[in-house]
Amino acid sequence: MQDSSSHFTPQELQDWQAALQEANRNNIWCHCRQCDREWVASEEESCPDCGSDRVEHIPCWQFPDD
Repeated sequence: MQDSSSHFTPQELQDWQAALQEANRNNIWCHCRQCDREWVASEEESCPDCGSDRVEHIPCWQFPDD
């Protein structure tokens, strides 16, 4: 039985989640809160400049194309 609060069938939800995972692959915007460096990576990682783990990670698909 499908949850009445969901707009997706279980298969549609699984497909949507898989599409988000694919969009994230090789497209994670990273911002180091320690040294302020910004870069794009394929996964969440520490800062390559200062080694800090204080890094903000945002999937690039969330940014609009201009």
